Amino acid sequence: MLAHSSTRFWGFQAVRCISGPPPKSTKLPKYDLVIVGGGIVGCATARQLLIAKPNLQIALIEKESDLAFHQSGRNSGVIHAGIYYTPGSLKAKLCVAGLDLAYKFFDEYKVPYKKTGKLIVARDKLEVERLEALFERAKLNGVRDIKLIGPEEIRAVEPYCVGQRAIWSPHTGIVDWGYVTKRFGKDFEKRGGKIFVRCPLTGIKDGSDSTYPIRVLTGAANAEFETKNLITCAGLQSDRVAGLSGGSPDPKIVPFRGEYLLLKPDKRYLVHTNIYPVPDPRFPFLGVHFTPRMNGDIWLGPNAVLAYKREGYSYFDVSPKDLFESLSYSGMRKLMGKYFTFGMNELYRGVWINAQVKQLQRFIPELKLSDVTRGPSGVRAQAMDSQGQLVDDFVFDSGTGKLAPRILHVRNAPSPAATSSLAIAQMITEEAVNRFKL
Repeated sequence: MLAHSSTRFWGFQAVRCISGPPPKSTKLPKYDLVIVGGGIVGCATARQLLIAKPNLQIALIEKESDLAFHQSGRNSGVIHAGIYYTPGSLKAKLCVAGLDLAYKFFDEYKVPYKKTGKLIVARDKLEVERLEALFERAKLNGVRDIKLIGPEEIRAVEPYCVGQRAIWSPHTGIVDWGYVTKRFGKDFEKRGGKIFVRCPLTGIKDGSDSTYPIRVLTGAANAEFETKNLITCAGLQSDRVAGLSGGSPDPKIVPFRGEYLLLKPDKRYLVHTNIYPVPDPRFPFLGVHFTPRMNGDIWLGPNAVLAYKREGYSYFDVSPKDLFESLSYSGMRKLMGKYFTFGMNELYRGVWINAQVKQLQRFIPELKLSDVTRGPSGVRAQAMDSQGQLVDDFVFDSGTGKLAPRILHVRNAPSPAATSSLAIAQMITEEAVNRFKL
């Protein structure tokens, strides 16, 4: 069980899984539980709750027109093994557990995936030292079957990749996480759950019914719900949603956009597996990497730049409100002061793709500027505290006030949340069953 406190405890064919628009009735629909957010964590949690408690009446509401509209459907599609994360952290535990649960789900539900493996490549003596420390960390996390390999073994896996040493992770893979999210949603519906799209949460209020004490207000034709309990998994809006029930203002969500390049089809022979750099502890983000996709594409990158809108996927997506909120936050100002040069370099690499290619050539020297084109982008919900520290682990919050015992907010669930989603869902379900007395 999670430890309690008042503020914090503890991307194939389209699959449509939509129950319909919110009901229009003078009598408010009543549920045992409402889940806010149709991303992978919300859908996995909704499904798991009905597996554990099949008689529950559960509704999931999503503000967009479909599930997996943002982070869950706009990511690199990697199935992570759990190498990078601090031993003992929720990320480490839930990623390692989630990996096996994910592959089991894929096999059972015939979800296409590939075990491509991953190379984490060290190019010099300093990086080799960091790589060896990373290897020991991965073993502490319980990552299975990884090994350290030398230059010849690197070339045996990736003939065009250069490096002094590498970690080889055979169980890393790729999948379309947006498709997986919709499969979770489809199974949730088959088990009796209801999904309502175009249904943005606008308020959490005290209800008039003591049995269903939470009134959920939405922007969908004045649709409202009454519920006994509430779980929110709101991704890029998670801090704002938590604030509706008195949740702590920290951690704050600051949106960072990652911009990818695409390897041209006639150059895809250069990359077969995931190729990652050794993390540099001086910088807050991982750096460029090579990611095969289920449709045959090869994604290269990304960089990491401040998005001008919570859900802003290009430089032209601007929300003055969101941008002001990010730039006026004390934590963001401190982060910018500490990493100003790093941030300018990331921005430069986004504008001038030859700078991005130079970073990639450290691993694949044969790569040329003419081999790539601009590709997709995604926005990461990065949680940050008021001191400018990036929050490195999953965070959950209960809010304050008399409704707090009936509410659970997922405040921070970045990568590897997709890989971890089924394990996160099990943890939240256990907590909800005990906390809400389901």
